[in-house]
Amino acid sequence: MKAVGVIVEYNPFHNGHAFHLEETRKKSQADVVIAVMSGQFLQRGEPALLPKWVRAQMAVLAGVDLVIELPYQFATQKADTFAFGAISLLGAIGCNSVCFGSESGKIDDFWATLDFLESNKQEYDHKIKFHIDQGVSYPTALSRAFLELQPHESIVDLSKPNNILGFQYVKAIQDLNLDMEALTISRTNANYHDEDFTSATIASATSIRKAMFAQNGTLEEIEPYVPKTTFNLLHEYAKQYHQFHQWENYWTYLRFRILQASTEELRNIYEVDEGLENRVITAALEANSFHDFMTRIKTKRYTWTKLQRMCTHILTNTTTAEMRQRMTHPSYIRLLAMNDTGRLYLNKWKGQAPIPLVSKLSSFQQDDIALDVRASRIYALGATEEKQQALLEMEYKQPPIYISNKKRKGIL
Repeated sequence: MKAVGVIVEYNPFHNGHAFHLEETRKKSQADVVIAVMSGQFLQRGEPALLPKWVRAQMAVLAGVDLVIELPYQFATQKADTFAFGAISLLGAIGCNSVCFGSESGKIDDFWATLDFLESNKQEYDHKIKFHIDQGVSYPTALSRAFLELQPHESIVDLSKPNNILGFQYVKAIQDLNLDMEALTISRTNANYHDEDFTSATIASATSIRKAMFAQNGTLEEIEPYVPKTTFNLLHEYAKQYHQFHQWENYWTYLRFRILQASTEELRNIYEVDEGLENRVITAALEANSFHDFMTRIKTKRYTWTKLQRMCTHILTNTTTAEMRQRMTHPSYIRLLAMNDTGRLYLNKWKGQAPIPLVSKLSSFQQDDIALDVRASRIYALGATEEKQQALLEMEYKQPPIYISNKKRKGIL
């Protein structure tokens, strides 16, 4: 069976994702679509709106055949590490191709950009260091260094978020020496960071979440922008758990973690660097909300995203040593959800997988998966008090979700 991979967060799954899936099947001519999906915390350093199990269910109901989890140590990282982990897993589960959305829409330009930067690597690295020394953020330094190399027309614009990720996916394929075809699809209508609705049916996940968390926001406002199955699952989760997950849910826990820690303990946390521990403690003493806290620690040198990722690691008590130990290569494939096609593919592939397939947490070496388990424990605290236990138990008791093709057709 021919497999194509997609790298996703589905926070939540929306009509733009549905378009991407449809085009992925057309471009790849694959028999099975495999999604590697971030778990409870995401690449921008945010708690997912919904638990990974619910988002995996959204994915399968919308047409993904198999969903696997991108481990915490890759999911909560800057673009290169995020991409390395995701592409490694898609390679380990036998994907012949990967298809991603981009502002460019031209795959040849990504390979040309990779060649261009490798040819100018020494100068590029020198320019990046120069701009970082000037006190700007790492992404800004990358963007300025790139433009100063005066790239020609067929070079991808690496100031665009999806182009940046796409470039890193292509680079990871090359670095891992994988026999995997890279495909790309142009993003349509809504841009990644758009905060407002600009189309009748297509909206960014950012704008959807903003509408959901608005003071008088209702789920009905986002109904035109998500598939019926997504809308129903959002409604069901709101009814059962009473609220969705956002950083403000975790502010009390984050503040406690900061204020009970010594400066040395904070320095050992991943991404707490260059004296940030002192700034973090001072801000935690004075802030009255997560947004207030973030505003107080934000500087020109650090992006909001980098600081959110740092907060995620403080919240989960994840040290630099732990992350570096686990960032080499993924050591397992955790199964989250599948349909009949995904199950058939797994049955054919499982004997060839170079790393273990994990369907039961109790049957796998706990130390290897410890970061994911800890992240899920902390994530559960973002639910209302009477619902936290249910989310805590889900990490241990929930088997991979199976939705038969027949059942999916009945729901649709």
